[in-house]
Amino acid sequence: MKIKHFLVTVLMLMLALPAHAELEINVRGASRNPMPIAIPEMLGNTSNIFSKIMGNDYGDKIREVIMADLDRSGLFKVIPENSYIENITSINQQPKFVDWQAIKAQALVQSQIIESEDGNIQVNFRLWDVVSSEQLMGKSFTTKKDNWRRIAHVVADAIYERLTGDKGYFNTRVVYVSESGPATRRIKRLAMMDQDGENHKFITDGRNLVLTPRFSPNMQKITYLEFVGNNPRVYLMDLDSRSRQVLGNFPGMTFAPVFSPDSSKVLLSYANKGSTNIYEMTLKNKSIKQLTFGSAISTSPSYSPDGSKIVFNSDRAGDQQLYVMNSDGSDVQRISFGKGRYATPVWSPRGDYIAFTKMSGGAFYIGVMNPDGSGERLIADGYLVEGPTWSPNGRVLMFFRQDRGAPVRLYTIDLTGYNERRVITPAEASDPAWSPLLPL
Repeated sequence: MKIKHFLVTVLMLMLALPAHAELEINVRGASRNPMPIAIPEMLGNTSNIFSKIMGNDYGDKIREVIMADLDRSGLFKVIPENSYIENITSINQQPKFVDWQAIKAQALVQSQIIESEDGNIQVNFRLWDVVSSEQLMGKSFTTKKDNWRRIAHVVADAIYERLTGDKGYFNTRVVYVSESGPATRRIKRLAMMDQDGENHKFITDGRNLVLTPRFSPNMQKITYLEFVGNNPRVYLMDLDSRSRQVLGNFPGMTFAPVFSPDSSKVLLSYANKGSTNIYEMTLKNKSIKQLTFGSAISTSPSYSPDGSKIVFNSDRAGDQQLYVMNSDGSDVQRISFGKGRYATPVWSPRGDYIAFTKMSGGAFYIGVMNPDGSGERLIADGYLVEGPTWSPNGRVLMFFRQDRGAPVRLYTIDLTGYNERRVITPAEASDPAWSPLLPL
């Protein structure tokens, strides 16, 4: 959802002090040592005392979302407010750093909200390095009140980026398959939510079985597979307008398409004359090019971020393994050689890792490896764990988990293998797809 009337400005008056980068998190393993950060109450919370009494305070709600985002990342520990020594009374007030150092804070966020009568809110904030007593950043965001949750995610992203050196991932959403009903009459429909589980909506009605939603890298659109009767159809849906178009009917289709990095093409795999191979479709003219050949089953393709390579899984060597080839189908190279079977490979948006599902010894695993197959690490395991999808900054994975006899649920985990957390959904949930950052 594009944020209407969303303005971003740098607060020049707040940048009188030099900004340095001494305070920066090493994201590798930082979840075991989160940065202590202080986030005092947002100033100027409301111009309407009645809304304050009724619990409608936008400032409090925005602050709570910011704190929840940063805490959930595993890289930050929000210091409890009852331990604060200094009382911040103005956003232009320079902090008494000795008071914040005394409670072990390394970063401090000052913030202010201004509500206008035209229905807008303006959120101003300053980020301080408590250790060096210097300001790191000052920004202002203005939007409609209805976008209060989105503006909170944007502020959290800005703080995350400044302190870690990586882009944030909070101003995003997730599409997944919502599951309900008994195993013999399972209802599967598409649902969409913010990455923290809020703003939940169902986007298909459940009359037809849906599978494998996948996001466009540079548009708020998805592809997914829907069975109309017994016929699989591949749809392209605009998530804002909910308009959709059929990309094609593909008998024997095994996975819905995945977009190329520029969103001009999609990869898909389907069965044709007894074999399952990977094809590339150009969306503009619907032309199709076959990329793999032979009687083996080749599925689950995923482009590298620059579009030059494709990773996929295939049983051409006898069991299910991962392979990388050029985007034209040439130079196929096997990259997985561990014990067990490998599936659902997904290239990181950063290009540095490939995530995958592994089946070995009667258990399932979520793992990552380098694009050449080296450095394999298993970061989650269980009776059934499957379907990894990357956050847009390539530092967090979401997947679905089902323990024996238990409901199917979504989880996130840090790339380092720490900070596994459940994502709350109204019903059972599988096959998540993480969006790119929402446009401002």
